Amino acid sequence: MGLLSRLLGRGKGPALTCTAIVPAAGRSVRMGEDKLLLPLGEVPVILRTLRTLESSRYITEIIVAVREEQIVPLGQLCKDAALTKVRKIVIGGETRSASVLAGLREADPASELIAVHDGDRPLVTVEIINAAIEKAAERGAAAPAVPVKDTIKRVSDGKVTETLDRSTLYAVQTPQVFEHGLILGALEKALTEEADITDDCSAVERIGMPVCLTEGSYDNIKLTTPEDLAVAEAILERWGQL
Repeated sequence: MGLLSRLLGRGKGPALTCTAIVPAAGRSVRMGEDKLLLPLGEVPVILRTLRTLESSRYITEIIVAVREEQIVPLGQLCKDAALTKVRKIVIGGETRSASVLAGLREADPASELIAVHDGDRPLVTVEIINAAIEKAAERGAAAPAVPVKDTIKRVSDGKVTETLDRSTLYAVQTPQVFEHGLILGALEKALTEEADITDDCSAVERIGMPVCLTEGSYDNIKLTTPEDLAVAEAILERWGQL
């Protein structure tokens, strides 16, 4: 409970620090244009994401990993928006894991927690962020998730081989939060061994560390296609923010 007590301001010594890493170096192929700068309710997608991360009382710095040509426009966007916690914008890699590692290597070594959040999940809430950080401070690794709604089937050669028990299936979202040394070591090991990992939790799971789940939201969607933008706008309208 040491990290959690410090996070909540009940422990001795300085408050626990958390760095947010935002991988955002993808090429938006399925969107058809750079989705990070697309307007969502007249606010660029990436700016919505960064503003919410900045609003978390636990996050002390934000590092964004982008393509090289995005550094100047994103830097100007952050300056115009007066985002004080965005400390560095770095060049990301060809894969999500490479971008996260690029951000991690620039993170404050004193940060005890790392929160990795997709740049294209602009509808995350501060409550979801803080819940994952608090659980990670307590257990070492945590991520928000929601129960799967659809029936999921395992398929081989176009034929169903198994229907999975939906009650045990969850869709994991971000931010995924970890102790600093844990996620750094797990990702470096995965990179060295050329492991095929789909998210940061996978890197931690493969070295035997359990990841605790916190309550996510079906509104915390990832923007991948133009249809997702329409859904996001509908969510904002329901929230009364459009």
